[in-house]
Amino acid sequence: MSQPLILLIDDEKNIRRTLNLILSGEGYEVREAESGDEALGQPLDRVNLVLLDVRMPGRDGLAILPELLRQRPGLPIIMISGHASVSLAVEATRAGAFDFLEKPLSRDRVLVAVRNALALQRLDRTVVALEQQLERRRTLIGRHESVEAVRRLIAKAAPSNATILITGESGTGKELAAQALHAASPRASRAFIKVNCAAIPEDLIESELFGSVRGAFTGADRTRDGRFLMADGGTLFLDEIGDMSLKVQAKVLRALQEGEIERVGDTVTHRVDVRVIAATNKDLMVEAAQGRFREDLFYRLNVLPIRLPSLRERMEDLPLLVHHFLALQAESSGGVPRRISPDALRILGTLPWRGNVRELKNSIERLTILAEGVEIASEDLRLAGIAAGAAGHLDATPGREAGSGPHPGARGAEVRGIPSIAELREQGGLLGARQRFERECIEACLDATDGNVSEAARWLGLERSNLHKKMQALGIEARPSRPSRRGEDDR
Repeated sequence: MSQPLILLIDDEKNIRRTLNLILSGEGYEVREAESGDEALGQPLDRVNLVLLDVRMPGRDGLAILPELLRQRPGLPIIMISGHASVSLAVEATRAGAFDFLEKPLSRDRVLVAVRNALALQRLDRTVVALEQQLERRRTLIGRHESVEAVRRLIAKAAPSNATILITGESGTGKELAAQALHAASPRASRAFIKVNCAAIPEDLIESELFGSVRGAFTGADRTRDGRFLMADGGTLFLDEIGDMSLKVQAKVLRALQEGEIERVGDTVTHRVDVRVIAATNKDLMVEAAQGRFREDLFYRLNVLPIRLPSLRERMEDLPLLVHHFLALQAESSGGVPRRISPDALRILGTLPWRGNVRELKNSIERLTILAEGVEIASEDLRLAGIAAGAAGHLDATPGREAGSGPHPGARGAEVRGIPSIAELREQGGLLGARQRFERECIEACLDATDGNVSEAARWLGLERSNLHKKMQALGIEARPSRPSRRGEDDR
């Protein structure tokens, strides 16, 4: 890694020589200029820090300072003066200087100022990189018209204070949409507070939202703010609001209508300025009709509805999402993004993805951990236990389409889907259905590997010893070459 480059701008040759000796002695790379105009005529792209004299012939340091910052915004600049005063130091700092040093220069003072400035620059770069990384992780990825429609709605809704209800299946990115609304709103610099209403016990959700005073209930040993007060001036995201109790719904409705809340156990009313975004995977109109959700709260929340499409509705975006998640995984691990073979990508495109984008993201993360090669292949899908949900793909081979007939030596296409109620009863309930499904999966893998238990275990994502135990429990024979059932099935 190259050493930081420091630019010295001073008309006094002895000052430049002294500073050069001090800084180069510490391993820094040093460049010199005897005037501001000479410095501005040099490329500044590699410069990490500037030491700038205030008093110089022609344009002085205070005149050069804004020019340097215009060319390189955020560049740390330390001012130097032999005629220092408080007012001069204040003026330089207001103009954008990082620090101010007085002549005669102290070696230790110079080095401390330089190290502090460079450390702050590194910190700023790290913060920017983390913000960019976070922004990439919060981006709604997709080119499908349904996603473009959501983006247009977000752009229109964000500047307002209107309450928004985001609907969609689990894993479609409702929180991402809420974060995008907040980031594009005038409240972006204030807090974004999220609450998962389904994850908080019913007896605690009220105090979580509105806060509580000391002694309000057992365990309330101090007065604390709730999420509404934490989000004052910002945005409150109420995720899975369909799981909120009717009692708490009434208080949320009052907070929305009146802009007022009371802590649990308190009689003091607090004014709050909060923009509420709610999300649910339930049909709140149905919930209201069945008495589980307040109809008046639904209409108060549903001022600007935004529906997120399921992944099944926009499968054209799947390759884009896969490559996005592969890039994010590489960014997190500091490696090179994995590739994915066309056949593996095709198999992913046949899966139902009931967990939507979240399930796809988790699957890609699992693949990057378990796949051994640079390229993720269809074999890796079997190893990670991902392709089992695609009928006909447990035995998928390159260039072979689903449904094109059974593959020699395998029964992947026979793995059964969800049984009917009658079949569940016939199979002895959930336990029997699960055992039957496990038996069929194991037998299919053993058929496909000619009875090779180690290979079948890898396909199933199990340890060899665990597979042996399951085979014994399910009464599956282990022998080198199991007879294929294709003859039975073809009859």
